[in-house]
Amino acid sequence: MVDPEIALAADELSSAEIDKIKKKSVRGVLSFFLRTLLLQGIGLTSAFVLSAFFSPEDFGVFGIVTQIIALLVFFSDIGLAASLIQKKEEPSEDDLKTAFSVQLILSLLIFLLVYFIVKLDFLSGKIGSDGNLVLLALAISFPLATFKTIPSIILERKLDFNKLILPQIFEQIVFHVILIVLAWKGYGVSSYFYAILCRSVVGLLVMQIIQPWLPRLKITKKSLKGLLGFGVKFQINDFLARIKDQLYFLALGAFLPLKDFGYLQWAKNWSMYPYNLTVQNVMAITFPTFSRLQSHKDLLKKAIEKSIYFIALFIFPILVGMSIFIYPLTELVDKYNKWQPAIFSFVLFSLSVGWSAISTPLINSLNAIGKIDQTLKLMVFWTVLTWVLTPILVWKFAFNGVAIAAFLISFTSIFSVFMAKKYINLEIFKNIWPQLLAALAMALFGVAGLEWWGKSYWLFFAGGLTSFLVYLLVFLSFSKARFWQEIKSLRKNI
Repeated sequence: MVDPEIALAADELSSAEIDKIKKKSVRGVLSFFLRTLLLQGIGLTSAFVLSAFFSPEDFGVFGIVTQIIALLVFFSDIGLAASLIQKKEEPSEDDLKTAFSVQLILSLLIFLLVYFIVKLDFLSGKIGSDGNLVLLALAISFPLATFKTIPSIILERKLDFNKLILPQIFEQIVFHVILIVLAWKGYGVSSYFYAILCRSVVGLLVMQIIQPWLPRLKITKKSLKGLLGFGVKFQINDFLARIKDQLYFLALGAFLPLKDFGYLQWAKNWSMYPYNLTVQNVMAITFPTFSRLQSHKDLLKKAIEKSIYFIALFIFPILVGMSIFIYPLTELVDKYNKWQPAIFSFVLFSLSVGWSAISTPLINSLNAIGKIDQTLKLMVFWTVLTWVLTPILVWKFAFNGVAIAAFLISFTSIFSVFMAKKYINLEIFKNIWPQLLAALAMALFGVAGLEWWGKSYWLFFAGGLTSFLVYLLVFLSFSKARFWQEIKSLRKNI
């Protein structure tokens, strides 16, 4: 008799195992989606409050600090976590101990580096003492987060996403509640210091309760070598992404006046809410799921196309709605008038997210099936393009040049479609054209009534609701049968 674990390691999945993966994945997506609705609701409330009480300079300080930390995140992992998730066979205890030990050492080194940066006042001239406090809080969160890594990997390997979301829910609720209260009380940027520390501690406690794992220090040469095979390439990919995003944003923070960088940070943060609500949710599920299906190209094709179909269905109207109604919102709310110089950047960032909604699942799919070399080529291309084009456009259009560059570069995401089709026979346009057409109709309607939406709150909400109904009507006119077919398919797996 063949051992089930050996069969699974060889990717000879039985129909029962495939059904189990389907059910867990669908339930996981729904769990993540409901979790994100809750957390994004809290996050949006927090964003509204902070936009009212914080100045552009406050956003600029926090933006610089978070870009520094986001860049240092690269050095805290070296791709071992991704290797453990992508690995076909079940990771051994030595694999888990090795990944934990290496990550803990790296995170402690990062903490010490940041501590000396703060102690020696390297950045005080730009971010001030409050910014240094926030930087220190984020550095402390590195070692604490290491103790969540292995429990998270275990849950992802099991596709047990219902448990995986619980620490994130507790973390975000604690973070935003503390942040809102302290911002309201006038703590300014230092509000982040207390919110970040509390978030880190709460997340660690909840994770250890739902998936206990006793930390043990041990580095095995064999395990480390095996994990680095995929991990290094994955991490190089991640490093290029950070050079493309965090490092160039950090360079802009050093170059631009703090107020302009604050506008940029505000526009970027707000534009990412739709991405976090839709794409991030699906991607959190699909990487471990696609990894399990990597030898079943027909099932993988269906899973990828279904992901893209639903991502486009939700993200397109949100992006269009935000792009149209942001200006009327700043007209209606007096405290938001100060953000009007950032609206142009916000709209371009939002529209560029539309391309990311298609390319990110494809990049994720290529990584899941082990084609990390191919995605690395794309990342090198995007990194070079960003660093060449952005400075030119910033010189020409000031801080708005960053968003213009992001919008133009987003169109090169078409290359990810061509690359993915080389390995998987995907039909992309078939899965997005009704959503695209409906979003265009929604945009035309919204723009036509733009002068009315800012006259009163009633007209603002009526305009938003009517615009969405236009989207829904046009979408169902062309994709009603497919939509109900997909809904029935999802219900079967709940």
